[in-house]
Amino acid sequence: MKKATQDNRVCLIVEDNFFDQEKIRRILERSFGNIKIVVASNLADARDLVKQHKIALILLDNNLPDGKGANYALELHDNPRLAHVPIVMISDWPSPFMFDKAQSAGVIHIVNKSDFGARHIHSAFAHMADRQAGVTGPQPAQMYSA
Repeated sequence: MKKATQDNRVCLIVEDNFFDQEKIRRILERSFGNIKIVVASNLADARDLVKQHKIALILLDNNLPDGKGANYALELHDNPRLAHVPIVMISDWPSPFMFDKAQSAGVIHIVNKSDFGARHIHSAFAHMADRQAGVTGPQPAQMYSA
């Protein structure tokens, strides 16, 4: 786990596949060298980690051993302490049903795993900065396929 030096942001990766965890971690470390990264392989661990850390961003898979990421996104959206945290969903098979749930939960982006990149993280942090500055606009959930 990379330790934060100047950056006090914590990114939570919720992904059960080790290869995908490492791919996401490398993208984060390359683009945001000082961000602290915590990883959960299931939703139960994710729930524990959001209690232990002040999470600034969640990168969330949909198909997890103990539930659906889209349902967890709705749970986070309904929690006043966590509703402001930007979420990017990263899934092998983003379906229209998952997209509708994620959009209802205020998810910033829904991205196919093969297309995920630093631009999605930058966009999520920009969205968070806009929210903190009081800039309002339409819900930004976007489906990326390329």
